[in-house]
Amino acid sequence: MTATTVTRAPAPGQGSPRGTYVAGAIGGLIIAFYVVLVLFGSQLAPFRATELAGPSLAPPGGATRLGTNLLGQDILSQLILGARASLTVALCAGAGTVVLGGIVGVVAGWFPGWCDAVLMRVTDLVLIVPKLPLLLLVGALTGGSVLGLSLVISLLFWPNAARILRSQVLSLRTRTHVRAATGFGAGTWHQLRRHILPDLTLLAIAEFIPAAGRAVGLQAGLAFLGVGDPTLPSWGAMIRDAVAFRALFITSAWKWWLAPPVIALVALIVGITLLGAAAERRLSPRLVRHAR
Repeated sequence: MTATTVTRAPAPGQGSPRGTYVAGAIGGLIIAFYVVLVLFGSQLAPFRATELAGPSLAPPGGATRLGTNLLGQDILSQLILGARASLTVALCAGAGTVVLGGIVGVVAGWFPGWCDAVLMRVTDLVLIVPKLPLLLLVGALTGGSVLGLSLVISLLFWPNAARILRSQVLSLRTRTHVRAATGFGAGTWHQLRRHILPDLTLLAIAEFIPAAGRAVGLQAGLAFLGVGDPTLPSWGAMIRDAVAFRALFITSAWKWWLAPPVIALVALIVGITLLGAAAERRLSPRLVRHAR
C-alpha cells in the first residue's frame, strides 16, 4: 500500500504564515513611505501648502505635477505636507489609547474584586458613550488641534485595549513563576515590572497599530466636517474643499483634486491594517494559541 500524505488546510481566517509575512511587509513599506514624507516633506514639496502655484484648476503638468485647486494652490505640495497631520494623530492617539487602556487593564487584572468591578463598569460606560458628537464638540472647543484631537480620541477609544490587556493580566497572574514570586514575598511593583509588563509589550504593540489606523480615519473625517486646524494641511480638508466645488464632476478636475487625497488616505489605512493584522496574528496570545 502506498502511504498517503494528508495536508491539513489552515483554519478559516487563519491564513498561511507566508501570507501573513507578505501582508505585514507590504503594510510596513507603505507606512515607511509615509514616514519619509513626514520627515522630508518640507524638502520634497515644490511649494508651500497655501502658496499660489498657478492658475485656478490647472491640470497636471509643468511645475504643478498634480495640478492646482480652485485657489491655484499646488495639489502635490498639499498632499505631501498633509501626511504629517495624519501620522501625528496616528502616533499620538494610538499611543494614548494603548497607555490609558493599559493602565486600566493592568490595574483591573492585577487587583480583582471591587477595583476590577469598578474599572470594568467605567469601561462599559465609555463603550456606550456616543463618540461622534463628543468628537465634534471637543474638537471644535480645542480648535481642531492635532494634540487635542489625539487626546479626545484616546479618551474615547481605550476600553477595547483595556479589556484585552486585562484578560492577559488575569492569565499571567496565575502562571507558576508569578505565583512563586508571590510566595517568596515579591511586591506588586516588582512582579509587574519583572513578570507582567514585559509579557504585555508585544500585545500592546498589536493593539497600538489598529488604534493608529482608526485615528487616521477619524482625523480625516473630522477635517472633512470642518473640525481641524485651518493652518495645517490635511487630506480630509483637501477632500472637503474638492467636494464643496459644485462643478467638480462636470470638469475633469476631480482626477487631480479629489482622487489623490482619497487614494493617499485609503493607502495609509490599508497599510496600517495590513501591518496590524500581521502583527496581531504573530503577537496576540489568543491568535498564536489557535494557530498552533
